[in-house]
This record gives sequence, C-alpha cells and structure tokens, in this order.
Amino acid sequence: MPALAEAATKEKVAAALPNLRELARRIVDKKLVPGLAITIVHRDETVLLDGFGVREIGKPAAVDADTVFQLASVSKPLAATVVAGLVSDDGVSWDSRIRDIDPGFALQDELAAANVTIRDLFAHRSGLPGHVGDDIEELGFTQGEILHRLRLAKPAYGFRNGYSYSNFGLTEAAVAAARFSGKSWEEACEERLYKPLGMASTSSRYRDFMNRSNRAALHVRADGEWASFTRRNADAQSPAGGASSSVRDMAHWVRLLLAGGRHQARQMIDREALLQTHVPASVRSVDPSTGAASFYALGWNVDYREHGVEWAHAGAFSAGARTLVHLLPAEQLGIVVLSNAFPTGAPEGIAKTFFDLVFTGSPTRDWVAYADEIFETGYKEMMKPSLVYEAPPASPAAALPMSAYLGDYRNDYVGEAKVTDSGGALYLHLGPAGRRFPLAHFNRDVFVYSPMQEAPKARMGVSFLIGPDGKASEVTIEDLNEYGLGRLTRVGPG
Repeated sequence: MPALAEAATKEKVAAALPNLRELARRIVDKKLVPGLAITIVHRDETVLLDGFGVREIGKPAAVDADTVFQLASVSKPLAATVVAGLVSDDGVSWDSRIRDIDPGFALQDELAAANVTIRDLFAHRSGLPGHVGDDIEELGFTQGEILHRLRLAKPAYGFRNGYSYSNFGLTEAAVAAARFSGKSWEEACEERLYKPLGMASTSSRYRDFMNRSNRAALHVRADGEWASFTRRNADAQSPAGGASSSVRDMAHWVRLLLAGGRHQARQMIDREALLQTHVPASVRSVDPSTGAASFYALGWNVDYREHGVEWAHAGAFSAGARTLVHLLPAEQLGIVVLSNAFPTGAPEGIAKTFFDLVFTGSPTRDWVAYADEIFETGYKEMMKPSLVYEAPPASPAAALPMSAYLGDYRNDYVGEAKVTDSGGALYLHLGPAGRRFPLAHFNRDVFVYSPMQEAPKARMGVSFLIGPDGKASEVTIEDLNEYGLGRLTRVGPG
C-alpha cells in the first residue's frame, strides 16, 4: 500500500467545509445541476449535512438534508450492506450457491449456473455480459421474468475469469440472499438495515419514493436547459438500482460502515461479514499508463491510492440522476453527493475537490469541469449508435407496401412484438407495458424509432428481413440486439 499522506485532522476537515459549500452553491448558480445534497462523515460524526438548489426545475421547493433522491447504482453498496447483515445472522453465506437457494436459476454456461455464488454475482464475475436485462426492463417485464431470461445471454467470458458489470446478476444474488431468510428483498432491507439504523426516509420500493412529499425530480438536458419530464421505476433491479434515500439517512449508513458495522455501541452487522464487501474480488480495469489495477469487491469499487484504500461507488440514471459515495476508511472520512440531473460529473467533482481541500488546502484542478467533460464524453459515446440515423441517405430506397411489415413477431428474450399501422403510419408495440413507438422510414426495409424518453432525438434502427413471399419474416430491433437477442421471427400468417 502507498505511504499515507498527512492525516485528515478535525481542523483540516472543518476548514474545508465553507469552501465546499461555496462550490456547491456555484454549481447550482451556474445551472450545472438543478439541485444536490451532500453529507460528510468524519470520525463517527456527521460534519456536513446540507442541500442546495431546487428539487424540481421551475418550482421553488428547495433541496434540504431530508430531500429523498433516487440512488441509482449507489443502491449496490447499500445492498451489499444488507446482505452482510443477512450473512451475520448465520443463515446465508457470501459463498452460498445460487442454485441451492433458487433451483430454477440458469445461465447459458452450465458450469457457471451450477456453481455461481452470491459473491460471484456481487463481484460481476459470473460471465454474464454487461447490461443484459437492462434493455428490456423498461418494456414492463417483471423482475422474475427478466431474471429468467438471463439464461439466454451468451457468456462474455469464462466463469470467474473476467469482469462485466451486471445489474440483474447482482439483483439475482441479493434476492436469493433475502429468499434464504424467508423475506422479500424490500422487507430484508427494512428489517436488517433501514429501520435498525434509523433510515426513516430510505426505501427499496419505487412507490415509497413517489409517496415522499420531499423528493427530487429527475432532470435531463432538453435544448441546452434542464427539464423534468422523465420518471424511472427501477423496482425490477431494486438491489442494483432501486433504492432511494436522503443524505441524512446516508450519513447513518456511512457511519456504520466506517465503524465496522457498529451502531450505538452495538455490533449491528458482523465485522467480518461486512469486511468481505471491501475485499477485491475482480479486476475491473488497469490503467494503461501506470499498470495500476482498479478492483471491484462486493458492490463496491476498491482502489489503492495515496490516502490508502478507497471504497466508492457512483450511480446514474440516464432519465436524470447522478449519485456518489466515496470513503477513505484509514482517515475515517466519507462523502455522499446526490444530484437530480444527468449527464453531470458534479458528484465526482465535488468529492475530488473536498479531498483536495482537506489534504492540500486547495483544489489541484477544476475537478467539476474535468468530471463533467468525462461524463459528457461518455454520454456522447453512448449516443453514438443513433448518429447513423441522424440524417437519411441522400437517395433512400423506397419501402415496400406497408402490408409487407405488418404482423406479430417474437423471441424468447424480447417476447411478443407487433407492427401495426394507424392513419397510414407504422407503429412498433413492445413489452407487457404495451409501449407503442412510431416507425419512421429510413432506407428500404430499415425504419427508425426513438426508444428513450429522456433522449427523444436519439433514434435506433428497426430492420426487416423480407422473405420469398414479399413479406417480412424477421425484424431486428437494434437497441435490443447488443447481445444478439433482438432478432424476432414472424409468428402466425403474414
């Protein structure tokens, strides 16, 4: 481990707080985010608990320490703490096999399916490819339906021989751990962590978030301005992305973590069970310039840097949320930043600036601008596939008669899809939620649609394969086909 820099003294932390508050005010004043909330814990004391900006753009209600935000993937380290609590009860183990708890669980790789454990899935080393399941979540499938479909995905790498971040892999592990104790996931969270710790505003149910009067709306950029017109129900992946909380509640959690599972002089979670969540289990990346590895433990990013080991995790909803927790256990120091906008690097920029203020007395760079640039670059990369359809071909081939494309299509992953016409226009119907998308002609048998509410200008391809009878025999929905699971075959008469 690198030699530790000068310790974060009480005086240094206190001296950093006014400048950090001023930075948060500037971020809001510059409209880099509509609102944000911050808490800082140092040596088992909550030294900052504050809100800035507004809960919803165009409305006066201010963000405060009790404003509830959707946590997105900061739900993962929270879930790891819940499972550590369940492990503490001498029931389930981090090394319990999923199939022993959920006999119906399957993956395409039978070796992985038979042996994968809760630890493997929390460490993203099962072989499941990336974000499988995420793409069909908003079509209205239930958690159980999505978890059942994981078996259809071709492995991205050999079992325990790689790393690929999987929301629904982690969800399966957490749900299985709760099932072992005879509870639903949401009940396990409340009984094992939220209620005992006094996290009165925290929940793993979307309806609870929506019932809070003091909650932050989601925001995305629309024509250069923040707009609030999106919602995100993440119940299907609740352990991985469906929790909501306030910074007041998050401070209780951070204090528990930094105290090794102790709360009010009582060992609320077994220290060893909690320690396992911070033991590196996968290499998530290697810096090509230095060769330094970054790790993933169980629901946590783990890095070894100048101030010792660092535990962190970020969260994002493209529908309009950004969150971060970042802890330096050797210094007994942690920060949580919750914001109600996407895309923005404000949480990372605030945390980096805070650590600079503590350890060097001033920022070593404009971390907010730096983080924003990285986030914007990542967002543009995410949107790249839609650029193909930004402008039509110079001389597009005409489509076949509309009747060639009409009909029902299906596969085991996407389920049923229907192409209909209404008023002389084609529509694509997807998922149990009955989502209906207009199809715009692009070139011959290729059409485009806009699947993302938060990015209505982002268009994706829908391609038909025409059979010998002059009618479509297959349709490929591009944004559902990252893992080759978006090709559907016509069913019934053409």
